[in-house]
Amino acid sequence: MAKTKRKTGRRILLFILMILLYEAAGACLPFAFQKTVSDSYKKTVDVPAFYGSGPGRERAGIVETNKGALDTRLAMFRDAKKSIIISTFDIREGKSTDDIFAALIDAADRGVKVQILVDGLYGMLHMNGKTIFQAAGSHPNIEIRFYNEPNFLKPWTINGRLHDKYVIADGSLLLMGGRNMFDYFIGDDSRGSIGYDREVLLYSKKPEQKNGAIPQVLSYFKKVWDSSDCKTVFEGNPRKDKTKSEIKYLSRRYQSIKKKLPLKTDWMKQTVPVKKASFVTNPIHIGNKEPYVWYTMQQLMLTAKKDVTIQTPYAVFSKDMYQGMEELTGKVPNVEMLINSTAVGDNFIASSDYTRNRPKILKTGPRVFEFFGDHSCHGKSIAIDDRLSVIGSYNFDMRSTYLDTETMLVLDSPELNRELRTYMDKLKEQSLEINKKEQYIPKQGVEKKNWKVLKKCCLNSVPCSFSFSDT
Repeated sequence: MAKTKRKTGRRILLFILMILLYEAAGACLPFAFQKTVSDSYKKTVDVPAFYGSGPGRERAGIVETNKGALDTRLAMFRDAKKSIIISTFDIREGKSTDDIFAALIDAADRGVKVQILVDGLYGMLHMNGKTIFQAAGSHPNIEIRFYNEPNFLKPWTINGRLHDKYVIADGSLLLMGGRNMFDYFIGDDSRGSIGYDREVLLYSKKPEQKNGAIPQVLSYFKKVWDSSDCKTVFEGNPRKDKTKSEIKYLSRRYQSIKKKLPLKTDWMKQTVPVKKASFVTNPIHIGNKEPYVWYTMQQLMLTAKKDVTIQTPYAVFSKDMYQGMEELTGKVPNVEMLINSTAVGDNFIASSDYTRNRPKILKTGPRVFEFFGDHSCHGKSIAIDDRLSVIGSYNFDMRSTYLDTETMLVLDSPELNRELRTYMDKLKEQSLEINKKEQYIPKQGVEKKNWKVLKKCCLNSVPCSFSFSDT
């Protein structure tokens, strides 16, 4: 009898190990080899086309603070008359989410069509079973879809994630950047928002015009929304009493919010002229991707005559990315990279990977500034000379390069470039430059912070680049 039990136990253990092996192999093997950009895509990247020769059809402004991010969304939703589109990596319950969904339901009650697209994995983790999302999804004018909800019988579906982060109202206002939609990134710091981030607001006085970046984003959204990888969730009203109660609560909340909003927002005053706005994306399928965004960013940076400043939360490079950075620093006189120090980074695996490979990154030639501020910095931006500004969702890491969908706006505007560099300089004031010997150059008022124990453990391990919990 005991012998039979041992055999059964071994078989069960073997079965479990086989399942784990299948899941691990299925999740990693399809992405083990990074693709290169095809010649056909290279031909589409016309660098001079990213520059304009006169006043463009769109204007732009940077939204730097978490409070500004919430206020801008609420104003966009209040002004919307026809449509609201939200595409985001992650939405979670919280005070800012209550404010946002209160405004969305009010807009839907006015007849505005609301479409919300969320990454399937993070939607499953943070939205399923939550009354606020069920209440919104049950509204006839609101539809919520998940992109690539993972099927664990098909583990290769786990890695391809929707990392896009943008909001569109009536085709005339676009807000794009690195912010996810919950309290960590949106709202007052006193309400729990503690991650620094950045977005760019794009405004078009004539949304009916077909040229410009906003129509490109609308076309891209429709392509993703209608793809077979997306499915509608929170349909119907299975918890009728709870959702009715939630809608009443949100309606009351919005009446309170509305009193605090300005009667009207002058979008012209909040933006500056843009000569040309362009939109860049990765492929939208869930498989291993050609690095469209990385290749395009590299080509744009290589056109710089004197200066490139890269701001990224994480730096996790592939062989091609190392070579690309070496090519960049060999051609452009001054290349700087602003990145979280491991001590303050909120993605400790990615930050620890950077620290582990920091000698290789420094060897590629950029001046590297590690941020030692009060909170993690999540913004993703590039300033190229005194004209181009690039802002969006793309991290300089392997996930953003080869796995995730990504969206970036490229804006030709000297005024916006000056604004972006001002914000970058403020972050550099809270950073320490590290030389090629991995020694920090002292700066008055900035102290090097120590790593937490968990980050030290990660540094001594060998992390898998494709397992990063992306944000």
